[in-house]
Amino acid sequence: MIQMSRAKNLAAVAVCLSISILACAEPEGPPMSLDDIAESFVRLALAVGQHDADYVDSYFGPEEWRTEVEEQASSLDQILDEALALSRQIESLPVPEDAMDRHRQQRLSRTVDSLVARVRLLNGERMTFDQESLALFDAQAPTHDAEYFQSLLDRLDEALPGSGSLIDRYSTFKQDFVIPPERLDTVFQAAIDACRKKTKEFVELPKNESFVVEYVTDKSWSGYNWYQGDYQSLIQVNTDLPINIDRALDLACHEGYPGHHVYNLLLEKNLLRDRGWREFAVYPLFSPRSLIAEGTANYGIEVAFSYESRIGFETKVLFPMAGLDASRAAEYYKIKALADRLSFAGNEAARGYLDGEMDASQAVEWLITYALMPEPRAQQRLAFIEQYRSYVINYNLGLDLVRHHIEQQGGNDDNPELRWQLFADLLSNPYLPSQLQ
Repeated sequence: MIQMSRAKNLAAVAVCLSISILACAEPEGPPMSLDDIAESFVRLALAVGQHDADYVDSYFGPEEWRTEVEEQASSLDQILDEALALSRQIESLPVPEDAMDRHRQQRLSRTVDSLVARVRLLNGERMTFDQESLALFDAQAPTHDAEYFQSLLDRLDEALPGSGSLIDRYSTFKQDFVIPPERLDTVFQAAIDACRKKTKEFVELPKNESFVVEYVTDKSWSGYNWYQGDYQSLIQVNTDLPINIDRALDLACHEGYPGHHVYNLLLEKNLLRDRGWREFAVYPLFSPRSLIAEGTANYGIEVAFSYESRIGFETKVLFPMAGLDASRAAEYYKIKALADRLSFAGNEAARGYLDGEMDASQAVEWLITYALMPEPRAQQRLAFIEQYRSYVINYNLGLDLVRHHIEQQGGNDDNPELRWQLFADLLSNPYLPSQLQ
């Protein structure tokens, strides 16, 4: 767990250095309202999306805004100048008396700064992995060396006795828990139904909410939620590589209930529709919102299913449905819990690769050695790193920060109702990662 007060200061330094002296100048023209600033930000985000196909994850605002932005066809330099001016406008505003308005203003300011950083990266400016993650996502992941991961590998080695290398033994072990392709949709739909039922016990969902599931190939990710607005999502599941039984419930929770689908629809309902906060008509992927999105989506698995309830559900329902040996469910999740602790090895591969300390082959070898990824999966992860860069911190660091934020307030297995209450609050309000202390 990083010291978030220090991270917040470092983030401010990184963004200040990125923005340059221009950001300290007086704002031009008459002062803008926060609503006007929010609309300008949405238009700027759409303009960045004209240069960066990954930047706008979803948009469900007025179609004329998108049309006007496309017709204007602003250059990156023009977008940067407008974003810097917008940042100065926010800084010139008085601090609101209302707490929610203060949170809104702070979050909007930080999100505009992240847009500035993304545009500078698109324009060829260099940042280290840590500088980039601070500037874009308002957080910096801890650093772990090879010795740290080797100690975790040693524990897994003891739990998986036998001959051959650890990665071979681990890969062989996992093969016994692969969902047959012809049963994948049946298993996944059952997992979705269970996650939705759990979520609806504690979170009020709009009556017309739903999503469609598609199975795709040739992607750098394993699953993706494309939020459509009006409480609808398209969830895509990548079938390039074998899908183990744990991924059914993980993806159903992470992409659906109570993860991305619920997070996006609650923000749309509570902030865009009920409060009229225009900035929530767009979701810029490279922004602080993503760390909370990924962190809540991962922690949502634990919120919906305690360890005992998950083992019980999978033993009774998912393992038999997939044609797998249900008597081995506890054994599988014991090994998985040890392997999951290697997740930060992916961050180190990204850090080394993006900082120029590893080439592609070295990054893949690191993932094979310390994340226990077979080469095809390691190559897929490298493709993800090349496409999304420091975004990788949002999954594991995001999970740690969200878990810490909720459990330090008493939301845990002993008090599930409070945990759901705190979780729903996090999904419905304009939090920043640096506020999850």
